[in-house]
Amino acid sequence: MARTIGSDGAKTKRAICVTALKLIASHGYEAMSMRQLAAEVGIQPATVYRYFPTKQDLLYSLMRSHMEALTASWQTSRPAGSDPVAQLMAFVENHIRFHASRRHSTQVSNMELRSLSPERLTNILRLRNGYEKELRQILRDGAASNCFRVDDIALTAMAIIQMVTGVIVWFRPDKRLSVEEVAATYHRMTLRLVGATS
Repeated sequence: MARTIGSDGAKTKRAICVTALKLIASHGYEAMSMRQLAAEVGIQPATVYRYFPTKQDLLYSLMRSHMEALTASWQTSRPAGSDPVAQLMAFVENHIRFHASRRHSTQVSNMELRSLSPERLTNILRLRNGYEKELRQILRDGAASNCFRVDDIALTAMAIIQMVTGVIVWFRPDKRLSVEEVAATYHRMTLRLVGATS
């Protein structure tokens, strides 16, 4: 006998999260209701509250999961060795690939920080800072070894993050450029931005 959507806990929670990301990305956090979310998933509203007692709990969980997955993805993709150029290229490529495959999650994580409570906002910003610290360290290492010419580490890191995250605004996998081609182009732009000497 086939299971209903509500009879498999992990599957139901995933369906709630995927649908919530789509709805929030399309309509905004404030406009989405938990009742609307339940209807889209095909479950009773009470089932949503079983997993996420409040709408704020749901948003925080989505944003925390996004940042934890991004950080884990970088740790897996980080190349061995200490070559700053290789590290920077790997960081850029991983960031682009990760976000291009998670359009709704990226949009929610970038646009709905304003909707978090102060305490939860602090927690998400701490996760973001930890991830961006990795990039700042790569730039410091590159500058120290004369591979990069960077006047302001923090500002340059911010510019790179904004540039590579912005790919999701226009990138479509079915258009003329593949994600590999986009990453290769952004590699070159990033190297120029940091004044790479090799």
